[in-house]
Amino acid sequence: MGTRPRHRTNNQHIMNNRISQSIEQSIAAKQALLADSAFLNRIQQAANAITESLRNGGKIHFCGNGGSAADAQHLAAELSGRFYFDRPPLNAEALHCNTSYLTAVGNDYGYEHIFARLLRGTAHRGDVLVGISTSGNSKNIIKAYQTAKEMGITTISLTGKTGGDMKALSDILLNVPSTDTPRIQESHIMVGHIICELVETAMFGNNG
Repeated sequence: MGTRPRHRTNNQHIMNNRISQSIEQSIAAKQALLADSAFLNRIQQAANAITESLRNGGKIHFCGNGGSAADAQHLAAELSGRFYFDRPPLNAEALHCNTSYLTAVGNDYGYEHIFARLLRGTAHRGDVLVGISTSGNSKNIIKAYQTAKEMGITTISLTGKTGGDMKALSDILLNVPSTDTPRIQESHIMVGHIICELVETAMFGNNG
């Protein structure tokens, strides 16, 4: 049997280092959240706002673009489907799921209007809008937030370090202290899952 080529061994070593580094960076981002008591309090505030809206007959709207759109749809499904245990569905939906609507409004009015227009047609005072954006600068979310303010809808933001332009329009800002998009997104889904667990427990008790 021949020996393994040195370049292959070096490449594997480099890849293993890169994998370890990515995992360490993800852990570090989450440890930063764990050490930030104000951030943890804002997670509870977000869960409380969503719970209050649902108890009063409200709806939870989610929005995002790209990977954040996937996260928005994921978290909406955790509420409208189930999270830890069987229970009645909760009124939650992502605003981007109707592709015919998105392409029509994006083409006729402009992509920045896609969330705001649907929000105006389906939301009511007392609802909650959860916007997810790593930069905090998504124009279609900004416009949706402006509409939400007009309609009396609470805004909860999942963003990166600075909060971007969404910061000024957010009732509750959950800004992950990172500028690395993948690490921000990994923290977003963790925070979202915690919120879903808190809401489910508050609505139905700890049946898990």
